[in-house]
Amino acid sequence: MDWLLSFAAEIKRVLKSTGSFVLDLGGAYRRGRPVRSLYNYRVLIRMCDEFGWNLAEEFFWFNPSKLPSPIEWVNKRKIRAKDAVNTVWWLSKTDFPKADITKVLVPYSERMKLLLQNSDKYYSPKKRPSGHDISSRFAEDKGGAIPPNLLQIPNTESNSQYLRCCQMVGIAGHPARFPEKLPEFFICFLTDVGDTVLDIFAGSNTTGAVAEALGRRWIAFEIDQFYLAASAFRFLNEAQEDIVKSLYSKLIAKGARKITVPQHIMQQYLLEQTSEYRISQE
Repeated sequence: MDWLLSFAAEIKRVLKSTGSFVLDLGGAYRRGRPVRSLYNYRVLIRMCDEFGWNLAEEFFWFNPSKLPSPIEWVNKRKIRAKDAVNTVWWLSKTDFPKADITKVLVPYSERMKLLLQNSDKYYSPKKRPSGHDISSRFAEDKGGAIPPNLLQIPNTESNSQYLRCCQMVGIAGHPARFPEKLPEFFICFLTDVGDTVLDIFAGSNTTGAVAEALGRRWIAFEIDQFYLAASAFRFLNEAQEDIVKSLYSKLIAKGARKITVPQHIMQQYLLEQTSEYRISQE
């Protein structure tokens, strides 16, 4: 927690007054015990109490495709359910950070579609037992429904351009990638075209690729240059991917079974300099 919170003051320093800081934290168990760690909640409380952040809203990312874990308590002893939900803290400097929920509306349910088509038959404005005073505007088609703060996004990437290219040149993809739909939701919700998005732990730079596709500027920090170099695969067009295929095929034809990308190379060398690849006869 101390290590993570050491970034809190600097993030707050560079963030615009109406900007947002979104922090995705996976859950964890206490070491050797079938009880949960509270670290992610303690991080949140300390962020607010010690660094003056506001919790604009809490979100929960539900990954239905996540494998059962931890093995000891879920698979072997079968005394716990699988851990498939991450906490996502939306933090802000002000009570009113830039946000527009209409940019992330979700499709209406079949029941709501039926109501919109036959509002006179199925709907009458009145005060509900819950106390909600439902007006006649409830039956207006607004283009979609307001999403909940439970984000159901499967993490099932298996044949993306990034992974295909990693395989072509014989390197492993980043082991902890999140799906593009996760940063896409918050980038659309909390920023406008032309705004700058920063990811301080970029990994394979999923956030940067999504920001680029959505017309935002982006900055990515990543300490591992190996991941940084391979992240260039996320920004290739179809023609450039074909170049990677061609290069890979030529090297394999020369007897290479594995092509290793040196850690120091950057994007401009990744495709242009054949000599930057070291052929291994393993």
